[in-house]
Amino acid sequence: MEVFVSLLNIYSLMGLVGFMFFWFAYQYSVPIFDWIERQTLGTRTYILEKLEFLFIEVKPDYITYMLLFLSFGNSIIVLGIFIMLGKWATGITFAILLSILGWKIPKPVINYLVEKRIKSYQLQMVDSMTLLANGIRAGLSMNQAIGMVVDEMPDPMSQEFNIILQQNRVGVPLEECLENLSIRIPLQDNEMFVTSVNILKETGGNLAEVFDTIVDVIRERVRLQQKIDTYIAQGMIQGATVFAMPYFIGGIYALSDPKSMVPLFTTPIGLLMLVIALMFDLAGGFVILKIVKIKL
Repeated sequence: MEVFVSLLNIYSLMGLVGFMFFWFAYQYSVPIFDWIERQTLGTRTYILEKLEFLFIEVKPDYITYMLLFLSFGNSIIVLGIFIMLGKWATGITFAILLSILGWKIPKPVINYLVEKRIKSYQLQMVDSMTLLANGIRAGLSMNQAIGMVVDEMPDPMSQEFNIILQQNRVGVPLEECLENLSIRIPLQDNEMFVTSVNILKETGGNLAEVFDTIVDVIRERVRLQQKIDTYIAQGMIQGATVFAMPYFIGGIYALSDPKSMVPLFTTPIGLLMLVIALMFDLAGGFVILKIVKIKL
C-alpha cells in the first residue's frame, strides 16, 4: 500500500510538472517559436544577408552545414574522444560548452566582418569625396563623378558606388540609389553625404563646395575616432590580460603540480566549479568589453 501511495505521489508530481510546462509553453508559444526561428533559420538568413553585404557568395546549404557542425558536430567529436578515454563526465561537460560556443559564435564573427567593412568604407570617404568634388569642378555630371570613384577607389568604396551606378542604369532614381547606400552603410558621415546631395539636386547649389565641407567634417571625425580607437586598444589589452589571467594561473599549476589539477577535470564537483569559473570569466570579459568600447 505504501509503495502504491508513493508511486501515486510521484505520478501526480510528474503530471503537475507536465501540466505547468504545457501551460507555460501554450501561454508563451508565439515568443518561444519566434526565438526558435531566430536561433535556427533566422541565424542562417541573417548570415546570408550579411555575406551578401560583404560580397561573399556562399550556398545556403553550406551555411546550414557549418551551423550544424559548429553546434553539434565538433561537440560530438570531442565527446567521442573523451568517451574512448573513459571520461564521460568531462566529455559531456566540454561537449555542452562547445555546443553553446559554436551556437553563439557565428553572429559575432559576421558582425565583426561587417563592422570592419564599414570602418574601411568610412576611412575611404575622404578620398572619395575629394574625387567627387574634383570631378564636379571639372564639369562632370554626378553619375560620371561616381563612375570615377568606382574606377579610382579600392573596395569597399568601389563596390558600393558601383551598386549605385547599376541601380541607376536599370531605372532607379539617383536619389533612391543614394538612400539605399545610406541604408546599407549606416554611418552619420554617409547620411550627411546622401542628404546633402539629394537636397542640392532639388534646390540647386555648388556640390563641389558641399563635398569640400563634408571632407573637412569627415577628416576631423576620423581623426577623433582614431584617437578613441587608441584608447580602446589600450583598454582591450588590459582587459584581455585580466581575462586570460585564470588560464595562465591554471597552466602554472598544471606544470608545477599536475596531480592537483586532475580532480578539476575528473570529479563532478571539479567540473561544476570549472563551468562556474568559465561562466564568471566570460561574464567579466563581456563587461570589460562593454566598458572599454566607446562609440563616437
